[in-house]
Amino acid sequence: MEIGTRIAAAQLTGSARSKRQVVAGPLAGLLHESDTWFLSGMLAAEPGQQFDPDEIPWALDTIRRAFAAEGRWLSAELVEEASPGLAEALAANGMTIVSHLPLLVVEPADLVVPDLPDGVTVRVVASDGDQEVANMVSAAAYEMDDAGFAYKLDLVNGGAVLVSVDDVPAATAAWTAVADEVCEVAGVGTIHSHRRRGLGGIATAYATLKAFELGGATLAWLTPGDDGADRVYRRLGYAPKATAVHLGDPGAHLADLR
Repeated sequence: MEIGTRIAAAQLTGSARSKRQVVAGPLAGLLHESDTWFLSGMLAAEPGQQFDPDEIPWALDTIRRAFAAEGRWLSAELVEEASPGLAEALAANGMTIVSHLPLLVVEPADLVVPDLPDGVTVRVVASDGDQEVANMVSAAAYEMDDAGFAYKLDLVNGGAVLVSVDDVPAATAAWTAVADEVCEVAGVGTIHSHRRRGLGGIATAYATLKAFELGGATLAWLTPGDDGADRVYRRLGYAPKATAVHLGDPGAHLADLR
């Protein structure tokens, strides 16, 4: 299986464990119980399969209405190589392509785990209390009110690490549910006072390592938010293998769709 298709299929399978699916033709809406906007979204329902462009208008309308019914803003994340042309078809029906980003992947043998500087510790989030602290770090890093992540007892369903400096929580990173031995590493964040110390790279490396060791993944992937993050991830052994396309839906007015 082509690696982009493998990742897209695993993303769909893993997301479906904790989210309600609304499948319409080639599109799958995934609705999380939390209304934090980035926890819900739309994926390709048939990665690796050719889609029928004539199905896109009604399929997208179906997903839009499902999201609007719960007051959710619709966004989409696609792997371009797994669904060629789907992003453009969605754009032709009112969605906006926000970004094309390199999709970086790493396998266990290629992962580079940095040494920990003096005073820096890393621990796996192991309780609701730990998760609350990690969420506070994420919220501060991304300037949000709430990160919205929940602690998972079974780390196959996802997990996180917390990086502290002299016992002060300073950075975090998470991995998503492992499906077909694939997971995404996401939510990498460092509080402003501790940036430019390499803590984001440490958090990323250890989240990846623990996804391999504790979650059973054999392939991890992520998308860099900017060129600086891209360089950090590549130093950890991540390499570009596909393209992630992110879309938003500014044209859909919730009141009109309900």
